Amino acid sequence: MVAVRYADLSMAFDFVSDASPMEHNAYVSLDTGKIYWISDFDDSSDEDHPGDLETSDRYLEIPHKNELDLGKSVALRFVAQQLPARYEQVEGFFRRQGAYGRFKDLLAREGALESWYSFEADSVERALRQWCAANGLEIG
Repeated sequence: MVAVRYADLSMAFDFVSDASPMEHNAYVSLDTGKIYWISDFDDSSDEDHPGDLETSDRYLEIPHKNELDLGKSVALRFVAQQLPARYEQVEGFFRRQGAYGRFKDLLAREGALESWYSFEADSVERALRQWCAANGLEIG
């Protein structure tokens, strides 16, 4: 079992998730734990990557937040726990473009933005740790 630093994994996960799926990719080596980053917008660092990065079974692709169900469902879970009277309103936000902006504006007005950031970070860490365990990676 190879170890990967949580801080490195978290940064790579943010890199992958901050773009649309498949625009940014990151891979962890199952031999060394090293993480390789790739962006559709920057091919200048391709020489730093192994040639078989995207095809070898020795590299594991770090998931996008959508693959770990860390989008809308986390926001709705937070609202159900912290602001249940606003649940239907927030659910409506997620039926249109710009949902997260409206969601965060509401949280700011309700004084719950910091609680949201903490809840979101905990949810991401729990999901990443579960993903590591499921894929034979140790958090080091």
